[in-house]
Amino acid sequence: MNTSTSETTCHPSGDSSANEHILVLGIGNVLWADEGFGVRCVETLQRLWHFAPQVEVMDGGTQGLYLLHNVQSATKLLIFDAIDYGLEPGTLKVIENDDVPRFMGAKKMSLHQTGFQEVLSVAQLTEHYPEQVVLIGCQPEELDDYGGSLRPIVRHAMGEALNIGLQRLRDWGAEPVLRDEPLPEDATLTGAMLTLDRYESERPSAEQACRIGDDRFIPMPEKG
Repeated sequence: MNTSTSETTCHPSGDSSANEHILVLGIGNVLWADEGFGVRCVETLQRLWHFAPQVEVMDGGTQGLYLLHNVQSATKLLIFDAIDYGLEPGTLKVIENDDVPRFMGAKKMSLHQTGFQEVLSVAQLTEHYPEQVVLIGCQPEELDDYGGSLRPIVRHAMGEALNIGLQRLRDWGAEPVLRDEPLPEDATLTGAMLTLDRYESERPSAEQACRIGDDRFIPMPEKG
């Protein structure tokens, strides 16, 4: 999954927050079950909440180094991701500032985490690094389910993760305000076809779609 979508608004000239850039970034791959946790978090934030103009909400997908410019331009960075902490599935853990790159590199689940750890390292080397970095990570239950969605325990953890994230955004002056109506599906970061509810409800059966990858390249097991 390689998405690059964000919602942001330019700050008016003369505003005291003109130099602030708060980046809310969800990374991961929605096609592999719980690895989509981070993207689902920012999708929900964007659909339900409106933020101050200096806030950018972005689906970072699995882009790796392509996110370098976004990270370098941020003064504050809030990350949502599925992280293997070695804890019980659905457990949330909040990591901050200098500990974030180390944690993302400690036990990688997939290539997107290798790529994003490199983004943080390069941003530090170039001395264009956010003043504050917060990672809200959720322990996944299942990853090897191609086309699958979040497991119930991980989806349930999204509520607490979003509450933690919203409080941090309030502290940063992001001014989250609940929308009168959620954004329509075709205006979401992930696009209408990949919104969580539709993605789950329209999933083909196991007989119709391979669960471990693309069945054009991975032979399906023969039925007894």
